[in-house]
Amino acid sequence: MALKRLIIEMGMGVDQHGQDPTVAAARAVRNAIAHNALPGVWEVASLSHPNEMIVEVQVSVPYPDQVEHDPVLSVLPFGKKMLTVESGGMIVQGRAIEDLDDKNDEMLVAIAAVTVLIDKE
Repeated sequence: MALKRLIIEMGMGVDQHGQDPTVAAARAVRNAIAHNALPGVWEVASLSHPNEMIVEVQVSVPYPDQVEHDPVLSVLPFGKKMLTVESGGMIVQGRAIEDLDDKNDEMLVAIAAVTVLIDKE
């Protein structure tokens, strides 16, 4: 297997209320892919279906051990999906609002890199 990178997209996501790193991570991935079209999957890579592409997601977020992988990867419509989560991102002092079930004043910021690879033998 000879994997070749087709595209790398970057995104940022924030959970302003709720202090949920999974929400911030999913928003970062959604932001990374929000304005993409990948005709090269068919026209250049000659794949017959977009599920043949490999999609590697790397997310940097506070509290990485609390990130649930399935909700983050479900943002991606196609591909063989893989997720790596690491400590990083940012915690910004916000304002806790009781009506929004905030646990504290933290706003969580996540950064994502989404890489689409194809297998060219």
